[in-house]
Amino acid sequence: MMFSQAHGLPVVTLGGADEIGVVESLTVDAASGTVSHARIAPARGRKETTIPWNAFHAFGPDAVLLRSDLPPDPAPAPSPPHHEALRARVLTEDGDERGTVKDVSFDPVTGRVEKIYTALGEIPGDRLLGLGDYALVVRTG
Repeated sequence: MMFSQAHGLPVVTLGGADEIGVVESLTVDAASGTVSHARIAPARGRKETTIPWNAFHAFGPDAVLLRSDLPPDPAPAPSPPHHEALRARVLTEDGDERGTVKDVSFDPVTGRVEKIYTALGEIPGDRLLGLGDYALVVRTG
């Protein structure tokens, strides 16, 4: 699945089919090379929230299912740092420019980053080293 395809997907609870909101963006943990959280734009009567990857039952083409219902007003949990991958500048560890991120593919079951699509071509996900405010950094090679 692509980050661009995930954006805007409705997030619903498995048991009650209550809509929590829609996927606003995905947070990447560069150290593990996986999607760690989804940032959810709220549905009516709810607050914006960040949901950890392991809370999802299924991440499909039409909707995202949560393993269990969230409390009506979940206590705010510390959110992990979020840096937007899409449109990020891409640099190698040596400082060479590799374009900008056009999209990212990830495994919808494990959250593993599979490929990074840039303006200059594809980069395997296992070359991801870091993602910050300034750039997405990949291993040279």
